[in-house]
Amino acid sequence: MQKLSIQLSLPSIYSDINKSFVSNKSDLFSLLEKHINFDSFIPLSLCYAFYSHMGRDHIYHLESFIRAFVFQKLLAIDSDTLLINILKLSPELCDFCRFRKVPDSSQFSRFRKNYAPFIFEIFNKLVDITEPICREIDKKKADYLIYDTTGFEPYVAENNPKFFNAKLKQAKKFSKTNDSNPYIVVYSTLPSLSSTNPEARQQYINSHFCYALKAGIVTNGLGIIHHISFFDNEFRKKHPYISTQKSDNPDIDKEISDSKSLKPVLSDFFDLHPTFSFKTFLGDSAFDSYDNYSMLRNTFHFDRICTPINPRNSKSDSNSSDIPVCPINNTPFTFLGKSGGKNRSVRYKWVCHKCIPKGSSRTCICENPCTNSKYGKCTYTYPDKDFRTCPGIQRDTEHWNNLYKHRVLVERTINLIKDSFAVETRKSWNTTTIKVDVYFAGITQLIGVLLAKALHRFKDVKSIRRLIA
Repeated sequence: MQKLSIQLSLPSIYSDINKSFVSNKSDLFSLLEKHINFDSFIPLSLCYAFYSHMGRDHIYHLESFIRAFVFQKLLAIDSDTLLINILKLSPELCDFCRFRKVPDSSQFSRFRKNYAPFIFEIFNKLVDITEPICREIDKKKADYLIYDTTGFEPYVAENNPKFFNAKLKQAKKFSKTNDSNPYIVVYSTLPSLSSTNPEARQQYINSHFCYALKAGIVTNGLGIIHHISFFDNEFRKKHPYISTQKSDNPDIDKEISDSKSLKPVLSDFFDLHPTFSFKTFLGDSAFDSYDNYSMLRNTFHFDRICTPINPRNSKSDSNSSDIPVCPINNTPFTFLGKSGGKNRSVRYKWVCHKCIPKGSSRTCICENPCTNSKYGKCTYTYPDKDFRTCPGIQRDTEHWNNLYKHRVLVERTINLIKDSFAVETRKSWNTTTIKVDVYFAGITQLIGVLLAKALHRFKDVKSIRRLIA
């Protein structure tokens, strides 16, 4: 299907409607109508709130708005104005949404603002419904939990490229004489909050400065979204230990913020879905901290924690994978396996590569030995005490590398939300509107899971557009 653009003229819009909707009605409207029961995942609380507000002689139905917003995401329609024009020009779409009269832009806007908490409830209900389907599709991958953070940029003056470019130009001139990093100079001098939307905080995302609403995104190993947490004022009140302090280094600030967000996000996720359990956690090096490993293992009961070592957090006697190394030349030690005894904790044994087998023992052949022992240097790591060193899977192995490849799925899901569902190109400065748009993007993906189940097309579970193409 063609991605519709707000720049299209009305004749072009009509042409695209005929091409995309009317001629392919069976591939779009009929499939959704036949296989998706929208009413089944709309909470009763939303029904009461909506119809008590609209009155007895209501013109609009609740389900009509839900259908329209899902359709808006499906076709990447990035404005309510364009959605309204398409509804007016397409009787088929109007029938699908069950609108007797097309709402105006203010009615769409008020729906988002008035019923935002209920939209979040719809999303969470769909997560519950689709979780067993994901395990049916691929039990192994459905047991992975992947986490990452991102930022959604509101339409505020501070996000105008001219705003940053002017400051960056000045900083580059200054750096020529002061040997400073111009990006760090800009970062340290910019205000922390947007004047238009104080919940939009200054961020350094994907190599550019912006003011964004930061959020944590959780998916499974299939790339299916499971949780969305916006780090807004409500979130910070609930979790006051989240750091909001700003240093002079944007990369360090991001790492600290991401690392500290892990516990509250997962806590909220499992509170919403108490029956869920996952065996493997995947995240980037920002989540590499001793506290996080202990929390992931002891609080959330992950068996494997697939997170690369962050060099900033590594000991001097370990390499980038936190494997013990020679104190003289930093050569990694050799892993000898598990050792232990009765009533003793399991421990992993490591020896210097210069310690070669000799009969039933070993001997050191190093020309510059770091120990007086004839056996040579050896050390132990304790998986029950140090989950960072022993995360349930050995780093830098083929198994590790193959498993860690799945972490990119959360980034693809974030891109799906921003690009394919046109959240990024929406010109909205309001926090609630942006949050609802993101949640509707998640709802649309989860509806795709239901459709994949109904059509027995599990290979296309990540792309609802392929299912209806």
